[in-house]
Amino acid sequence: MKMQKRLSERTRFVLKYALQALISLLVLFGGILLFKELYFDHNPEYWIEKFYSNSLVIHLIYVASEIIFGLLPPEIFMFWAIKAGDTTSYVVNIIFFAAVSMGAGHLAFWGGRWLAKVLGKRVKKRPLIAKYLPTVKKFGGLLIVIAALTPLPWATISLVMGAVEYRYRRYTLFSLARIVRFAINGFLIFQSGSLLF
Repeated sequence: MKMQKRLSERTRFVLKYALQALISLLVLFGGILLFKELYFDHNPEYWIEKFYSNSLVIHLIYVASEIIFGLLPPEIFMFWAIKAGDTTSYVVNIIFFAAVSMGAGHLAFWGGRWLAKVLGKRVKKRPLIAKYLPTVKKFGGLLIVIAALTPLPWATISLVMGAVEYRYRRYTLFSLARIVRFAINGFLIFQSGSLLF
């Protein structure tokens, strides 16, 4: 009975964040469509010159966003990439975005380990760590997978997992789900690109 209750709690946890991921993706699609209708279509040359022609700036913004705990959803940059070049360029951008995101997660994980060494047991009392600690205890590796696939803050969860000294090999294994997010969302955005642009 206890196992069944725990399983249903895990199922609810997964469904909650899966629904959030779906809603956030739909909101993002809607926002991009609205932007296209209201702004882009009326003056595409301006937007192309302003954003699409300066890929270095966009890539630097993305790297900064991922390192500073994922301020902007990666899907915004995927939408940029679809207009910024051909199919090969799009795929290369998606691979770049995924690699940077994975790297930022691992960097945050080791940052958490460093905090644990410096602060010892006090690290668990830090507000950011304390906020997620009950969820870490309850769901462990599943939390990493959910953060990798949904809008849960990826770098933050990675930092927390490092701070609670979660095993690195297990973290690395579960973090591969992040690649799945980029593959699925990259494919969906690519398929919808012809409709939006």
